[in-house]
Amino acid sequence: MRVPKSEIFKSKTSFCVRFVYKAEQPPGPRFHSAQDPPLRQLMGPALALPQFALRSVDSPLVKFMMRAYAILATVCFLFIAPGTIAGLIPWWLSRWRMHAPLLGFSAIRILGVLLIMVGIPLLIESFARFALQGLGTPAPIFPTQHLVISGLYRYVRNPMYIGVCSVIVGQGLFLGDLNLLWYAVVVATGFHLFVLAYEEPTLRRTFGEEYEVFCANVPRWIPRLRAWRRATSSL
Repeated sequence: MRVPKSEIFKSKTSFCVRFVYKAEQPPGPRFHSAQDPPLRQLMGPALALPQFALRSVDSPLVKFMMRAYAILATVCFLFIAPGTIAGLIPWWLSRWRMHAPLLGFSAIRILGVLLIMVGIPLLIESFARFALQGLGTPAPIFPTQHLVISGLYRYVRNPMYIGVCSVIVGQGLFLGDLNLLWYAVVVATGFHLFVLAYEEPTLRRTFGEEYEVFCANVPRWIPRLRAWRRATSSL
């Protein structure tokens, strides 16, 4: 009985994937540990294979697939997280109804529009770099493979959070809604605590000295006037 070439190719491909994955599989639980968050435990098989494949196979095709996977996941996270925090919740709080301009100055509405116009590109550019350069997402369940230190990250370490707050404050100023401004204060405080308690310690453990150098040269919240460039490479 003659086996079609297509079936032989599928069989060889499947064997290679299984071989590479098993060779790179670390000792212990296959996809997660007890310390992993519940969502990562559920998504473990889906997240583990692309990351092991990227480390194991120096192939343009694998890297292309990994980048496409990262872009798709990043787009989904963009709509879920910032879309909710900077869009859905402000709409729920204000119904986007116009009030009298704050302090009686109509020019404040223009400032609000400018903040929104600045915040949205900040978000999009920051998210894009996570997928294209970091080969991951801002979501903790699918972190980046590389430390993202290009683009806006050469000026400030958290442009994504600044963009979200800018959009919220912009809506509050444009609509003349004090509730949105108070909400922006709550969101900014939450971001700050999250960065201090989780994000920065995690990045230090993951990237070590590279992240320490980054922190020493790029501010957490107040942007630099000039872009930081590493002495060893051009970004």
